Amino acid sequence: MKNDATIGKNRTGIELSPLDKRSMLEHTELTHPSTETNGAVLAAARAEYYTMPDVIGSVPPPASAKGIAKTGLEALKGVNAAVLIDKLGERLAFERTGSRLYEALIEKCAAEGELPGGPTVPDLQEIHAEEVRHFELVRDALNSLGADPTTMTPSADNAAVQSMGLVKVITDARTTVKQSLEAILTAELVDNDSWALLIELTRTAGRDELLPRFEEARARELEHLANVRRWVRSATMALEKPASHPMV
Repeated sequence: MKNDATIGKNRTGIELSPLDKRSMLEHTELTHPSTETNGAVLAAARAEYYTMPDVIGSVPPPASAKGIAKTGLEALKGVNAAVLIDKLGERLAFERTGSRLYEALIEKCAAEGELPGGPTVPDLQEIHAEEVRHFELVRDALNSLGADPTTMTPSADNAAVQSMGLVKVITDARTTVKQSLEAILTAELVDNDSWALLIELTRTAGRDELLPRFEEARARELEHLANVRRWVRSATMALEKPASHPMV
């Protein structure tokens, strides 16, 4: 098992060079900012942008007559159908990314070797298959509402940007299986809370026909979370004590 926490030639800390540290601190006392400001001007400029009407995309109207009728019916009931479609789009984007995260983790686990406490490659393949099924579930739900599953809704766009860092961690050749599992844990925590919110929103919208499969998906996601938590803990606690190294 590759140990990602070893003593080595890490030179990022200032304490490694006391002389340079003292010199740097002296220079900060001698130099002054090029402008006299406390940050209020920059804050005011940001506030102006924050209050602009621009948003991250929109939810398009359904393309089919069936979809328009369904959306109109929900609006009459006092439910904002656009919110439901937007959050379904979010789950679609996240489940798509989740399946890709597990694909990358499977490759890394196969190359680096399985951890003593798990996961095994078959474990990850099973979760990956379930993530794909959840993607298909949300896609079918959007189709049933007359919505276009290929649309990047505002929440889908937001979720895609959030998950970019997780993709970078797992696909980085330098990160270990343990570090990749920690990234997966972040994804699973978000995924579980998001499924719970989607179920609540679906129930409020009166789309009871969607609830059984959504609740089943949430139950499976809870199992994913429990497994990943266990694997992260096991991998962290099982790291062998490295041989002694000189402090350099």
